[in-house]
Amino acid sequence: MTNHAILDQTVHQDLRVRVDAGADLGDGVMATLTVPSEFRNIQGHFPILFRREAGQDQFFAVALLGFESGENLFLDGARWDAGYRPLSLAIQPFLVGRPAGGDGPAQVHVDLAHPRIASGDEGVRLFDTAGLATPYLEEIAGKLGDLDLGYRQSAAFFDALAAHELLEPFTLEVTLDDGSVNSLVGFHIINEPKLRALDAAAVGKLHEDGHLMPIFMALASLSQIRPLVDRKNRRRRHG
Repeated sequence: MTNHAILDQTVHQDLRVRVDAGADLGDGVMATLTVPSEFRNIQGHFPILFRREAGQDQFFAVALLGFESGENLFLDGARWDAGYRPLSLAIQPFLVGRPAGGDGPAQVHVDLAHPRIASGDEGVRLFDTAGLATPYLEEIAGKLGDLDLGYRQSAAFFDALAAHELLEPFTLEVTLDDGSVNSLVGFHIINEPKLRALDAAAVGKLHEDGHLMPIFMALASLSQIRPLVDRKNRRRRHG
């Protein structure tokens, strides 16, 4: 259940938001949305995989955080155990909205039903006593803008991948130290042999359009699968 509203300095003068980590605060997810412009920051911590919803043609990218539904191996109680927090998690409970017609400037919306909405004196204020945005809200607005721009630019990236048939299905079976098996299905990755086979003109166009770097970042991120498995094994051993 959601309750979205345009953020208003008068109506929401005293609104506070919890900024700690926690499964009950929306962080208990196996994967979270990311965008090509964020891949450089993501790839040093999380595997980047691609998927599409059933019946849909358009792909989107996710940062993989675990191997089972609701599992985030970077959550250690109320501590975020990674050097980077994906934008799609960092901006909660805020989102970008636009006027009903779809035109006009972006607006900051807040989900008033989100578990990060604080009660009493908990959390961080959004506005100071003069009604001005706090440094926290200014930081959130910047992250919202980055994520929104990255999302709107991502269609061209995925069109380029489709044009060169650079995505291939990816299935992973992970055998853990205790003998249990975790399977990842329904994801795609960059097809490296096809990428290597592209001629100079195609590679040049990908570079010119700004798509080559995120492709390389996505490929590099796959080296994070092994550390993610190690996290899973440690979680199993220590509970």
